[in-house]
Amino acid sequence: MYRYDAVDRLIVEERVAQYREQTRQYLAGAIDEDAFKPLRLQNGLYIQRHAPMLRVAIPYGVLLSTQLRKLAAIARAFDRGYAHFTTRQNVQFNWVKVEQVPDILAELAEVNMHAIQTSGSCVRNVTTDAFAGAAPDEIVDPRPYCELMRQWSTLHPEFAHLPRKFKVAFNGAETDRAATAVHDLAFDLYRDQRGEVRLIVKVGGGQGRTPRIASIIKRDLPWRELLTYSEAVLRAYNALGRRDNIYKARVKVQVESLGAEAFAALVDEEWSRLRDGPSTLTDDALARVSKHFVDPPLPEGPAPTGSLEMASGFRAWKARNAKAHRRPDYASVVISLKREGIAPGDATADELEFVGALADRFSFGEARVSHQQNLILPHVARRSLQELYDALGERGLARANIALASDIICCPGGDFCSLANAKSIPLAAAISARLAPIEETLGDISINVSGCINACAHHHVGHIGVLGVEKGGEDWFQVLLGGRSDNGARLGALMGKAVRQHAVPGIIDAMARRYLEMRRGGESFIACVERVGVDAFKALFAEQEQAA
Repeated sequence: MYRYDAVDRLIVEERVAQYREQTRQYLAGAIDEDAFKPLRLQNGLYIQRHAPMLRVAIPYGVLLSTQLRKLAAIARAFDRGYAHFTTRQNVQFNWVKVEQVPDILAELAEVNMHAIQTSGSCVRNVTTDAFAGAAPDEIVDPRPYCELMRQWSTLHPEFAHLPRKFKVAFNGAETDRAATAVHDLAFDLYRDQRGEVRLIVKVGGGQGRTPRIASIIKRDLPWRELLTYSEAVLRAYNALGRRDNIYKARVKVQVESLGAEAFAALVDEEWSRLRDGPSTLTDDALARVSKHFVDPPLPEGPAPTGSLEMASGFRAWKARNAKAHRRPDYASVVISLKREGIAPGDATADELEFVGALADRFSFGEARVSHQQNLILPHVARRSLQELYDALGERGLARANIALASDIICCPGGDFCSLANAKSIPLAAAISARLAPIEETLGDISINVSGCINACAHHHVGHIGVLGVEKGGEDWFQVLLGGRSDNGARLGALMGKAVRQHAVPGIIDAMARRYLEMRRGGESFIACVERVGVDAFKALFAEQEQAA
């Protein structure tokens, strides 16, 4: 991963000192709440339902073992002993104190981490495929380009106060595992016939109150113009973006209202003044960053013996959690953070330290965070899988449920978030329990549960999405069907009116069983829904709604 140089460290250290002084003035009464709010937000500090919450960036989802241990230490010293991983490759501490946040930021700076621009109306954490650099279907490693974008956008003076938040993602593989279609700005990297890296640019995706799939506005963009074209997009958005209405301020609204072609024309007009300018990337600039993404030494070793396949628990875990690697004698191993009785995406301080130790032992000191709220060891020798499985099993981290019904994506919801309309964590647990008897038979399925319209759990693009709404002081939920965030991304269709919380698990169970009746051969849930259509399930929803 990218190693900070002296300039990077100085920027982060100076930001910590600056925010420490701002916090001191706020606590002393020299800065009022309204003035302090934008300052704390651009340093990742929210005020939630029960306590302040600090969001920490994990750029493009890459973590060193030293950073995992630091997160564990922060969880113990400043929180309640755990951390929460989000759907945008961030980590959150839900029980911090305002006066201690500068100390937390100073601790993070020691391991080249920060919370800069993890909130506020600015360019947020840059995300990508959690398997970047390891996936066998990768065309271009997106991480160096993510890092160039991160450096350029961090503390960029022109884009520090955009009309609204702005999320950027990259994909460099045949399969889109970065949910690029629901980002404000996204790039698909590929190689042309001469082997040169080119980009397809997508703008205007997003979820929330007005969900929208991004539009392609530029093809065949040379990689050297990544930043100049991004600047043109941001300038066009900055000029057009509504600042009088928070609900109409995202770039997706501009793209929708103008049309993608007209918005692209405005971007091209801006770009005509920026192209080949100072922000044009050079070979040296790319090489400076790329040298930090050299593959770890992957020594060859003997293949695992057949006897290792005998244990059913290991066999199931290997099939579900060990993903294909560009080297056939290696695997990328997903560690499920979806356990019974624990909120999806949560990890204790002890678990963070343990995964850090596993990263050192099995994966060259590196781990990843996925937007499905799981952790990944990207480079594990297949001959070591049994040993890794045994170690995970001793700590209750060997659940073989990746991409199954219990691998639910879930936001903190009404248990923590001040914006939530309903509690999402208890419902996610209830859905998982209800589907447990048929989970293996059901196979791959994405279930996403959001506690409010802000869609932090990406419910619009779940195969089954659940949205919390509030009615008369009670938790009610809408159910969506048919969304997906990968290739061919689409938004889920609303199945009917909102229902009470207790009805949702039964409705989803009935939909799952209907799929099992209708599927053909090994057809997946989402493939079946796309073949038969959402309407084939709507009558069933109505029946279950009445029965509930």
